[in-house]
Amino acid sequence: MQKRILGLTGEHLSIVGFGGIIVAEVEQREANNYVSEAIDAGVNYFDVAPTYSDAEDHLGPALVGKRNGIFLACKTESRSKKGSEELLHRSLKKLKTDHFDLYQLHAVTTLEDVEEIFSPEGAMETYLKAKKEGLIKHIGFSAHSEEAAFALMERYDFDSVLFPINWVNIFNANFSPKVLQLAKSKAMGILALKAMAKTDWAEGAVKKYPKAWYEPIDDEALAKLAYRYTLSQGVTAAIPPGYMKFFRWAVEVAKDFKAITPEEENQLRVLANGIKPLFPQH
Repeated sequence: MQKRILGLTGEHLSIVGFGGIIVAEVEQREANNYVSEAIDAGVNYFDVAPTYSDAEDHLGPALVGKRNGIFLACKTESRSKKGSEELLHRSLKKLKTDHFDLYQLHAVTTLEDVEEIFSPEGAMETYLKAKKEGLIKHIGFSAHSEEAAFALMERYDFDSVLFPINWVNIFNANFSPKVLQLAKSKAMGILALKAMAKTDWAEGAVKKYPKAWYEPIDDEALAKLAYRYTLSQGVTAAIPPGYMKFFRWAVEVAKDFKAITPEEENQLRVLANGIKPLFPQH
């Protein structure tokens, strides 16, 4: 599988990431098989978080004996030094590892979040201390707002950003191009979320994929086209939705990856017409 370099870190990541939520709420044997399948396909980038139900409990045992050669990313939503330190050590224990290759501030959304993170006794103190101690190699963040992403990038030279980079959001709300531009100007690693997202679940809809808070694209051809679009935006890697069906589609795209053509981009633009973006432009 094609690998791309993560910003200035020198790390080479598979262009498809394995979202730990895939192994949430499954039997351990199933989790082991999924992880083995991913590694056999050439995937070396795994990402998980304490908020993904029991994903850490299953991913840790599934990676035993396979940790070497794996780029393991984790995150915490705690904004305090104390809370983030407790979660870091708990995650290290659950994932049966002595370090994370990437540790990320998780789902930073507001400027208040940013202030809290960088305040005395804020989470950033945990990250810097853990890096010095060798518990984490690289520091990144995930965000769901452009405002928060800009504020974070102004405050610290992060190694990576994990951000929604999605066809509907870009075409219908111009959401993410400015974040991409700034991250590229800083030579950061850019990791993509929501590549195969379509829109919000309709009110009262039966959520066919309950582990996804949004409605994924259920049409294989369109999902693959949308995924190729995201991988063509100068990102290091993209994480598909938390089900093996979508992951396997992503792997198929990556086996013979071709950048999206202008004609295909126009096709997506037409298909996006009338679809409500997950992240409206403010």
